[in-house]
Amino acid sequence: MTGGACEVWFYHLERTALDQALPELLEKTLARGWRALVRTVGAERVEHLDSHLWTWREDAFLPHGVAGEDEAPRQPVLLTTAMDNPNGAHALFLVDGAEAGPLEGFARCVVMFDGRDEQALADARQRWKVFKSEGLPVSYWRQSEQGRWEKQA
Repeated sequence: MTGGACEVWFYHLERTALDQALPELLEKTLARGWRALVRTVGAERVEHLDSHLWTWREDAFLPHGVAGEDEAPRQPVLLTTAMDNPNGAHALFLVDGAEAGPLEGFARCVVMFDGRDEQALADARQRWKVFKSEGLPVSYWRQSEQGRWEKQA
């Protein structure tokens, strides 16, 4: 799927909650012609994200499915708690502190963390160090006052 090392992008959520930022980033991913895998930490979070992605905006929805369903391998966006990549996603989104697992085959890994949560900040800093020590290209994104994502590092 990708010839180079997986890029790891950290998204520091301060002005926008995950429920708003995630669908917007997923739309951009699909617009690139990529598939996405969203990994979270529990079945209840998968259920929440599943219903949220159908209704997050009145004028649009994000085509997606849940791992384990019959059509999971065909989904452009797949929600999961597992470490596999059944839909052949190009982009891996880690939310709620989910672990990355092996990144082979992914072009990009997006780590989304709540900037108002001290533990989430500490975890993100630790992950940055680990990915950097593994030689992966890492970058840090933060929202401007106007709400646009800007690369900070």
